[in-house]
Amino acid sequence: MSDFPVVAIGASVGGLDAVRLITEALPRDCGAAVLLVMHIGARQSDLPEILSWHGKLPAAFAREGDRLETGRLYVAPPDRHMVLVAPGIVHLDAGPKVHNTRPAVDPLFTSAAATYGRRVVGVVLSGRGQDGAEGLRTIRQRGGLALTEDPARAVDGAMPAAAVAADDPEILLIDRLAKRVAQFCLGKSLV
Repeated sequence: MSDFPVVAIGASVGGLDAVRLITEALPRDCGAAVLLVMHIGARQSDLPEILSWHGKLPAAFAREGDRLETGRLYVAPPDRHMVLVAPGIVHLDAGPKVHNTRPAVDPLFTSAAATYGRRVVGVVLSGRGQDGAEGLRTIRQRGGLALTEDPARAVDGAMPAAAVAADDPEILLIDRLAKRVAQFCLGKSLV
């Protein structure tokens, strides 16, 4: 198992600005691997280029068999679930849609919790539906940290609200959430 932590982020409708704010806050010397699932479906996307342009970390679509490294941003590619398998290897899955979407957040979150346990920070951002709620609960059950954007302030608060209803994640305004994730990436305590 890799000895560094991971940050797993899930977003959908209205989540691009929130993702961008987190990406901008991530330090160049980030001591974690950062993984992002955004509900982009099967259509072509320039998301990694957008995030690389706005942030300090290199961003790219994850590829089958990628070995996670610190200071990198892995984006789930179109029409593939991104899951982690021990020891921190990316697997891309074209299996059934989860919550009517592929890529979906829950497969990443549950696999990150199983692979990394207490060394995971899960983040649910703006979006419709309930994707991410079960996975975020699993992260907390395995000792990881669960964060969610304030549902009342998100562009679409359904995903954050579902995460809150499923468990007890820490609810933060997006600017504070971005700072907390950046602190985690620097190895600072989030308690």
